[in-house]
Amino acid sequence: MAATESSTRVLDFAKKVEVTKFFPNADRYGELRKDIAVLPAMAGDKVLGWVFLTTDLVSTTGYSGKPIDTLVGIDPKGILTSVQLVKHAEPIVLIGIPDSEIKKVTENYAGLDIKDEVKQGGSAHELDIISGATVTIMVIDDSVVRGSIKVARTLGLGGLKTATGDTGPKFIIDPAKQDVSNWMSMTGDGTVRRLSMDVGQINAAFAQQGNPKAIKRPEKGPETDPYIDMYLALADVPSVGKTLLGDAEYANLKKRMKEGDHAIVVLGRGRYSFKGTGYVRGGIFDRIQLIQNDISVRFRDRQHTRLGDVEVSDAPSFKELDVFIIPGDAGFDPSKPFRLQLLVNRAIGAIEKTFLTFDLGYQLPPQYLKKVEQAPAVAAANSGQSTSAQAIEETRPELWKRIWNDRQLDIIILGVALTILSGVFFFQMQVSKSARFTFWFRIGFLTFVLFWLGWMQNAQLSVVNVLALFSAITTDFSWTAFLMDPLVFLLWFAVAAALLFWGRGAYCGWLCPFGALQELTNRIAKFFKVPQITVPWGLHERLWPLKYMIFLGLFGMSLYSLALAEHYAEIEPFKTAIILKFQRAWPFVTFVVVLLIVGLFVERFYCRYLCPLGAALAIPARLRMFDWLKRYKECGNPCARCEKECMVQAIHPEGNINPNECLNCLHCQVLYQSTEKCPVCIKKLTKRKKFEAQTGI
Repeated sequence: MAATESSTRVLDFAKKVEVTKFFPNADRYGELRKDIAVLPAMAGDKVLGWVFLTTDLVSTTGYSGKPIDTLVGIDPKGILTSVQLVKHAEPIVLIGIPDSEIKKVTENYAGLDIKDEVKQGGSAHELDIISGATVTIMVIDDSVVRGSIKVARTLGLGGLKTATGDTGPKFIIDPAKQDVSNWMSMTGDGTVRRLSMDVGQINAAFAQQGNPKAIKRPEKGPETDPYIDMYLALADVPSVGKTLLGDAEYANLKKRMKEGDHAIVVLGRGRYSFKGTGYVRGGIFDRIQLIQNDISVRFRDRQHTRLGDVEVSDAPSFKELDVFIIPGDAGFDPSKPFRLQLLVNRAIGAIEKTFLTFDLGYQLPPQYLKKVEQAPAVAAANSGQSTSAQAIEETRPELWKRIWNDRQLDIIILGVALTILSGVFFFQMQVSKSARFTFWFRIGFLTFVLFWLGWMQNAQLSVVNVLALFSAITTDFSWTAFLMDPLVFLLWFAVAAALLFWGRGAYCGWLCPFGALQELTNRIAKFFKVPQITVPWGLHERLWPLKYMIFLGLFGMSLYSLALAEHYAEIEPFKTAIILKFQRAWPFVTFVVVLLIVGLFVERFYCRYLCPLGAALAIPARLRMFDWLKRYKECGNPCARCEKECMVQAIHPEGNINPNECLNCLHCQVLYQSTEKCPVCIKKLTKRKKFEAQTGI
């Protein structure tokens, strides 16, 4: 593949990482090769080896939906000399796991022989997974191995040769084979393949691994109890799909599939789930991946469909019945052998786990295939495709577009939520007529924000986003980086619009997952009669500036070093409480717990006094165009009802609402119309009743 501008980012990172990191005797990087994006490591006129960036050669999209950039050194024998993680946006790694842990993983690749990886399909080494960063480590491993194989073959390292395509007959799925079969026949002839392990076998496997912590925590129960019983078949083969899925479900699958796509059906029973729960949070199934030669496919939730049942009558019952679509641009060939790799984990501590992998091999039986003769030109094209993903990459949409396409349902859900919230704000007087409806709507919406938007989708905005945006504007601005996470992008778009209409309260009061966590825990505390502390106004007013000082301090740091500002932005508890769900070192968890405990007595304590993001939003919110919250001239003098009941004490004693502190909870608007609490409304109602009594109307 020719090195293009879009695939030569290795030049940028080579300026930041010395060549001696990869080859201690090297004195410089040489010129970038024209056929593939690699830099020679030079010692005088001698080439010691080559350095490449994984992102230039293979897809490296991680947990965050953004690329993971890794520099790799490889010598003429096809052995890796060093792997350096140079850039990523992984929340699990960036804020939850020390850099030293990641460095240990990357250092272990030194000495990896790519020739062995080619022979064993990329699984000749043991995968060193860090608990809490499963997807991230898998993506790093996959990109390092696949990228290294591509470089080794292109350059002929270690005697490896460029893979040649089939110049003879090519086999494809025969669409004429439509016969419905039965379970016994399909398992007998290999149409359906099986991986089965009982409790005794899995305990023996972990014992063989040699981890003493894992050995001390064996799977309990009779050794003959099934641990996992997993079956695999190619679902887009007409005969197979119609037999296992039924005509209707098979037709639905074909409608979902695009040209060039394929699909597998995976069935499972036993104690261990091949799906797990990681895909609920990050959208990636981290326990299975499909591997065929140099390619690997990791499935996302958008490529997945659950089945209600297996159509064939003589099949056993299963707990998990799932279909996964293999994208057409993956380079998968259904006529060639492949394997489904299963990752099995075992807890060996509170949050620590150890892992093993098991392979379920598959080869589609020949009766489902038909031979197609290839013209020389076609054969040559196939040869090119097998050696390089360039042709595929050139036709693929941009990464952010693929991410948006994959997350259409999430985008729709967030869009509906934002539309509903906008309607509430535009028609706030009508909504807030009923105190009961307003209260329960708010509780329901905050619950949705905490659980779905926060804990499931990780769409928690941060002051780091603000600092990164300013840094991008003042350097090399690109929309692409900000479009990588569609929910966060849409939230920022909504926040920008809301600042002009309602100020910071639209986000801070309604869309912030950590704010929702604070308010919901405080509501529970109030339910159990936990006493609430009203901060004296003089002290309260003097504590307000703290968050602005914190924000300005972080902003000043970002002008010097964005990385340094990100480090000190740990004053935000969002990462620990929302992104990592408290699975973090004890000092971070303790900090969050202390804030939440204080918040049980002082509602929204962190929002009031410490949140730098709230401060960052409050500053431009001064430009809002409207004052939506209605007040009476009697508000503040003599009436102080709203001031006393405001959850964040955003109302001054004289009755004015401070827009920088208001969270738009609408409680003051409920009181504004209350004929039971508002003196003005009570007085109006009394006059009306007196008038009606006098006139008889």
